[in-house]
Order: sequence, then C-alpha cells, then structure tokens
Amino acid sequence: MVNAFRTMKYIFAALAVLLVASPAFAQGTAAPANQWIPLAAGLGMALASGLCGLGQGKATASSAEALARNPGARPGIFLFLILGLAFIESLALFTFAVIFAVVRSAK
Repeated sequence: MVNAFRTMKYIFAALAVLLVASPAFAQGTAAPANQWIPLAAGLGMALASGLCGLGQGKATASSAEALARNPGARPGIFLFLILGLAFIESLALFTFAVIFAVVRSAK
C-alpha cells in the first residue's frame, strides 16, 4: 500500500514537471487572446442550459408535489409555475444573447 502511494507521488511529480516545462519549449509569438472566446462561450452556454434544466425540473417537481398535497390550490400553483419557468428560460435566452454578442464582437 505504501509502495503504491510512493509510485503515484513520483508519477504526479513527473507530470507536474512536464506541464510546467511545456511553455519553455514554445516557439514563435504568443497566440492572440481571442482564440479561446468561442470555447468559453460554448462552455458558458452549456453551463447555463444545464443549470436552467435543473431549475425547471426542480420547479416542476415542486409544483407537482404541491398539487398532490393541495389540489384546490391549482390555479395559484399553475400561475406561479408558468411565471417561474418563464424566468428560468429567460435566463438561458439572455445568456445566449450575451454569448452571441461577445463572440460576434471578437471576430
């Protein structure tokens, strides 16, 4: 068990040295800063869409549970469910608009 930890320690140390040394062997000028903007935009949109999906699922589950507990409150629950889902979806749409504007201005 101790031998495995020692081996892993040496492997991680070697990987750290290789990752730190790689900029020393780079040639030419630095790449433009704009090359990472499309990747960051895609990751941002993926994160926003995923979290909006989780929020919508939680809102729907909570409203279904509330309806199961009190069916007489359906109109109020339905109104606030639709309002909440619209706000959650607007977050994803605003994120898309901002990312589109940033990527377009970077070109």
